[in-house]
Amino acid sequence: MEKHNALYETIFIVNLADGEDECAALVERFKTLIAEHGEITSWDEWGKRRLAYPINDLWEGYYVLANYKAPSDFPEELDRVFNITEGIMRSMTVVKEPHHLKRKQPNQQEAQ
Repeated sequence: MEKHNALYETIFIVNLADGEDECAALVERFKTLIAEHGEITSWDEWGKRRLAYPINDLWEGYYVLANYKAPSDFPEELDRVFNITEGIMRSMTVVKEPHHLKRKQPNQQEAQ
């Protein structure tokens, strides 16, 4: 079965309680994981931010936003790894452009 690539956006929050070195190691670990399974189009570390509500009695976390192109089965695996990794407070992945939705080119007659 052929694997199709799509554009994804993932945001995750890293726990700062273990220190900056541990936080940097986790961010690098996930950057490497995404790069191994897809193509990173942008990587934006928002840094330390206050949370809207406490998570496990913590009010701050380190935010990272990643945009990448990957096979359709990768986000599920990435989510599984986020869930079993100590130090990841929250994560969310959305499909920015599914592989089956092609951008329609305007018809020349419609443009005139």
